Amino acid sequence: MTAPFPFSAIVGQDQMKRAMILTAIDPGLGGVLVFGDRGTGKSTAVRALAALLPPITVVAGCPVNSAQVQDIPDWASVTDTALAEKPTPVVDLPLGVTEDRVTGALDIERALTQGEKAFEPGLLARANRGYLYIDEVNLLEDHIVDLLLDVAQSGINTVEREGLSIRHPARFVLVGSGNPEEGELRPQLLDRFGLSVEVRSPDNIEERVEVIRRRDAFENDHACFMTHWQAEDARLRDRILAARTALKHTATPEEILTDCARLSMALGTDGLRGELTLLRAARALAALEQAGEVTRDHLRQAAPLALSHRLRRDPLDEAGSGARVARVVAETLP
Repeated sequence: MTAPFPFSAIVGQDQMKRAMILTAIDPGLGGVLVFGDRGTGKSTAVRALAALLPPITVVAGCPVNSAQVQDIPDWASVTDTALAEKPTPVVDLPLGVTEDRVTGALDIERALTQGEKAFEPGLLARANRGYLYIDEVNLLEDHIVDLLLDVAQSGINTVEREGLSIRHPARFVLVGSGNPEEGELRPQLLDRFGLSVEVRSPDNIEERVEVIRRRDAFENDHACFMTHWQAEDARLRDRILAARTALKHTATPEEILTDCARLSMALGTDGLRGELTLLRAARALAALEQAGEVTRDHLRQAAPLALSHRLRRDPLDEAGSGARVARVVAETLP
């Protein structure tokens, strides 16, 4: 099987790559929404992320990727309890997927052949401790959106049907991509994404030529191309691991908390999720840079990612949400 296009080899799209790296450092950020034109590398970046992420330690036979034997759900019949490393799960949630496929359901084959009532885990079980990717997230059916909202909020998948009563952990980073021309995202789901990015086609000839050059090398000189860029990915992976360690020791000065609140108030965001996410994103960015403490510069870089999708619409303001955030950041954090 051909390896995915390396994450480090993606040309441009710095905001999208930064957002994904920050969620790898702090999964508690709540995921990434990538909206933009077709053919701008949205899906490529998510596939590449899977190869970039450090592996996780799991109980080899556990269907929900438990880290320890005592975490295995009661309903799981696990025979292999040895600990093993596996790639961080990145699970696709396709459009048109059924609720049973997402949450899990009665194992019909075992019920018919053995007369046993057993649970067949779904996509949420596979995504636990990893990433759940939804392409064209704005076209997802409403009842699946509602289900994901419940699970994303609680971190627990509960199945109560067909005589089953099942619970298991379902903590994952939600990554969604889509084209805004094909439909808008429901506000309830939009707010659940910690970070958002708008991507556009490159607007300079050098960048577009470099995209062509790298894709051509990936397809026609695959071994040499992968040798070079997988080494770059390994260096980035080491930075992510170092940032995870540094995150808990990264200081947050009191004035940074005030700046987070002032920014959110100036932008008129609803609730407190905006400034909480802004703080986490800025702290993850500081950890990535091994800065020791969060600064205003980290806030300036993180603000468009954490706040752009939380703005109320202003019909009198023709600027996009990213431009509005940049303008308020410049005014609030001189």
